[in-house]
Amino acid sequence: MILRMSTLFLRTLREDPADAEVPSHRLLVRAGYIRRVAPGIYAWLPLGWQTHLNVERIIREEMDAAGFQEIHLPALLPREPYERSGRWTEYGDDLFKLKDRRGQDMLLGPTHEEMFTLMVKDLVSSYRDLPLSIYQIQWKFRDEPRPRAGLLRGREFSMKDSYSFDIDDEGLARSYAKHREAYEKTFQRLGLDYVIVKAMSGAMGGSLSEEFLTPCDVGEDTYVKCTSCDYASNTEAVEVPPAEPQPYDNVPAPRVVDTPDTPTIESLVALLNADEKLRRDDRPWQASDTLKNVIVKVSHPGGGSELLAIGVPGDREVDEKRLAAQLYPSTLEPATDEDFAAHPELVRGYIGPEVLGANKPAGIRYLVDPRVGTGTRWVTGANQPDRHVIDLVAGRDFEPDGTILAAEVRESDPCPRCGGSLTMARGVEIGHIFALGRKYAEALDLKVLDENGKQVTVTMGSYGIGVSRLVAAIAEKNHDEKGLIWPRAVSPADVHIVATGKTDEPFEVAERLAADLDARGIRVLLDDRRSASPGEKFNDADLIGVPTIVVCGRRIVDGKIEVKDRRTSERIDLPIDKVADHLVEVCAES
Repeated sequence: MILRMSTLFLRTLREDPADAEVPSHRLLVRAGYIRRVAPGIYAWLPLGWQTHLNVERIIREEMDAAGFQEIHLPALLPREPYERSGRWTEYGDDLFKLKDRRGQDMLLGPTHEEMFTLMVKDLVSSYRDLPLSIYQIQWKFRDEPRPRAGLLRGREFSMKDSYSFDIDDEGLARSYAKHREAYEKTFQRLGLDYVIVKAMSGAMGGSLSEEFLTPCDVGEDTYVKCTSCDYASNTEAVEVPPAEPQPYDNVPAPRVVDTPDTPTIESLVALLNADEKLRRDDRPWQASDTLKNVIVKVSHPGGGSELLAIGVPGDREVDEKRLAAQLYPSTLEPATDEDFAAHPELVRGYIGPEVLGANKPAGIRYLVDPRVGTGTRWVTGANQPDRHVIDLVAGRDFEPDGTILAAEVRESDPCPRCGGSLTMARGVEIGHIFALGRKYAEALDLKVLDENGKQVTVTMGSYGIGVSRLVAAIAEKNHDEKGLIWPRAVSPADVHIVATGKTDEPFEVAERLAADLDARGIRVLLDDRRSASPGEKFNDADLIGVPTIVVCGRRIVDGKIEVKDRRTSERIDLPIDKVADHLVEVCAES
């Protein structure tokens, strides 16, 4: 079928949409691929939907090639399975909840672990039916508090989610590896660079979780890679080994000292090093020797909240995203003026460990960075304005309630695996795989008979690819100042034929060429508009981003047609009777 721009449901824009923050959002709207319906919700127009279907096709082909079977479940789901798994509460405000006319609680599916588990429970009873991997491509709904970046962070999005079911952990490991391999093949076909990183399991649960990220400056995920080994991790999941215990027999007893006019860590360190009575005897004080204590308010699923104290070295900030991942499914926010008023022993800017801990005066749980190990020596707040404690030793002078990975990860931090140096980059999450284990099978009582006739709980894996997000990710990686530049595999057409001129001949030649290409299996977008100017047509061709642009224009009188490579801007003139064969060859090669 030939797509004709004279009748195509398409309107391109010359100006960027006001709410567009990233190139993919700006260009997909301007090129007429998507239109905003509401915050985080988009309609797909013909060119956009065809691109989406092409991404779907590649994903589906690789899933089928791996032996996975496709099904389709509803998006509107009952409460009861999610109540049994605990996620009716755990998902919190991200869950779209509603009631039907009978007053029954329903939800719009954010993901479908529970429903896949129940379907397998209904149809599978023996180990002979396993292993089993089934998948769907379905729309999901999450009530993002701050939808942004167009398709990259929406409230409605399409996802390929698949699930493996095995009799034991060895089977799960094989299914996990099989999905991992299928994902690599999928992203390679889509033309996306990717890195596989360790990740947090979050709402999904499970013992192992990995993300597929495509490096991108506008990505919301920050990840690290080691320069010396193959370690890679989302910063939320970067491990920090506990500090080795240190001797402290020669460390002086803690002292409270006056520290006026020290509003920053740097000014505090400078004051301590400038006063010979406050200096260390072995080396100068450093920012990393200060212990910063931050109070946050944690709200738990189902109600209830508490204040929590987080201790990190003063040369680092608390990474709120990382902290939130550690505390999930609870949510957090900064402590308020009212919270501090209820705890007058907490002096802002001067909070010290002496009042922190479940059994201390404030009665606030105190979790510290793993670097705060036994024998480490600190400067920290004295719980009095303009005063600090020096030579406070962990394990001698204070005991935290535990440790937490909340401090920011930084470039050149040591690799937790080999000790090498870490580098940092940003990326867009395009896939996520989980070794779920038995969380959902136990919650929903999914058991089968093993070879000895004994009932055993099935072990599961979950594997997701963001389909609509992939469209945006590919656009982010494939554009220039003029517009989109699609890889041929996902482009809405193989060839964009532009007919220009005041006579009928260029349009007749373009029609014959389009028909010839269509008959030979080449997808054609034909700009047959008579009212549009040549400049408007050329601008639209660059904006829409079909990989090969063919111009039937003024060179027709010389028996020539111009062929342009959208990616390289290389142009060649070919005889009219040679163009179709050339284009078929070009499309076959790419």
